[in-house]
Amino acid sequence: MAMDFAFTDGIYNGSCLSLLGKNSAVNPAREMPIVGGTGLFRLGRVNIAQAYWLDVTTGDALVGYNDTVVH
Repeated sequence: MAMDFAFTDGIYNGSCLSLLGKNSAVNPAREMPIVGGTGLFRLGRVNIAQAYWLDVTTGDALVGYNDTVVH
């Protein structure tokens, strides 16, 4: 999975995070590395994804992301 988060408001305006890694929704929690960041998120490190709800029939899921970022 590859994801980019771009922030457009507040103190994080113009900053972004890029994640890349396996995001298997059947695991309750998994780590994906933050492979890049700009602005206040330069030198980001680890993203923890936590599945709160999963429908295996449709593949729909509710997932929370907790990022640890050094800046």
